[in-house]
Amino acid sequence: MDGTIAPLREIAELARKYGALTYLDEVHGVGLYGPSGAGIAERDGVLDMFDMIEGTFGKAFGVAGGYIAASQVLIDNIRSHAPGFIFTTSMPPVLAAGALASLGVLKTAHDLRARQQRQANRLIEKLRTVGLPVLPTESHIVPLLIGGAHCCKGVADWLFEQADIYVQPINYPTVAVGEERLRLTPSPLHTDAMIDELVGALDYLWQQQHLPRQKVA
Repeated sequence: MDGTIAPLREIAELARKYGALTYLDEVHGVGLYGPSGAGIAERDGVLDMFDMIEGTFGKAFGVAGGYIAASQVLIDNIRSHAPGFIFTTSMPPVLAAGALASLGVLKTAHDLRARQQRQANRLIEKLRTVGLPVLPTESHIVPLLIGGAHCCKGVADWLFEQADIYVQPINYPTVAVGEERLRLTPSPLHTDAMIDELVGALDYLWQQQHLPRQKVA
C-alpha cells in the first residue's frame, strides 16, 4: 500500500545462508519491470535466487487468474497438498488464450513500460506541486494520504459521481487506522490531460474540504 519494493538480493542471500525457502510476490511487478517484463527480480538481476515466484494474469495482463513458478518438485507438492488448488476448477481456455496473447505483447513492450513510469512520475510531480500529501514511493503505485475512513470514501465517491474518475479508497484493515488513502496507479494509456484533470479535481476537493496539505517546495 506504500508502493515500496523489498531489498530482494539481501533477502535472497540471507535465505541461502540459513537454508530458508523464498517466496516472491511479483503481482504488482510482472509485466511492468524488467527487460522482458518478468518483474522486479528480473530488473534487479536476482530472478534465479528465488524458489517460488507468484504472479497474476490480472493487472498488467488484463485478464484474470494467476500463477506460481517454481521447481518441478515444489509444483508437484502444491498440486498434491494445497486445498486452494485441489478444490478449484482449471482456468477457462479463453483466459489462458488471453494471458498468452498478453505475454506476447508484454515481453517486448519496452515503450509501454517506459511510458507508465513517465506517467507515474508525472502524477507524483503534479500532486506535489499543488501540495497534496503524496507518500514517498519507489514504484508506479502512488499513495495519496487522506486519513479517516469516512473522508477517504467521500473523496472517492465524489470523484466517481461528479468527475467521472474512478479511484479505489483504501481503508482499514488494509491500512492502519489514520492512514486511509487513495492508491493511484496511472497506466501507459492515461494521457497528460487525464492526469491534469485528476490533480485538478483533487486540488479542488482539498480546498473545499480544508484537508491538510504538504508544504510546496
